[in-house]
Amino acid sequence: MTQEFAIYIVRETLFTAIILAAPMLLSGLLIGLIISMIQSATQINEMTLTFIPKILVVVVVMIVAMPWIINRVLLFTHMIYGYIAQMTR
Repeated sequence: MTQEFAIYIVRETLFTAIILAAPMLLSGLLIGLIISMIQSATQINEMTLTFIPKILVVVVVMIVAMPWIINRVLLFTHMIYGYIAQMTR
C-alpha cells in the first residue's frame, strides 16, 4: 500500500463522516439560531429552553435521513472491501 493510497482512504473516510453528520449538525444549528432569535426578541434568557427542540429536531432529521445514511455507509463499505486486495500488497 502506497502513501498516496493511504491518504486517499483517510480522506474518503473523513469526507464520508462529515457528509453523514452534516444533516444532523446543520439542523441543530438552524434550530438553535431560531430559538436564540426568539429568546432575544422576547428577552427570555433560559439556557435550557433550546435543548428539547434541538434534540427533537436532530432525532427527526436522523430518522428521516436514515435510509440515505445507510446507503452511504454501504457504498463506503463496498468501496473499502473492494480495496482490500490492494491494501494487503
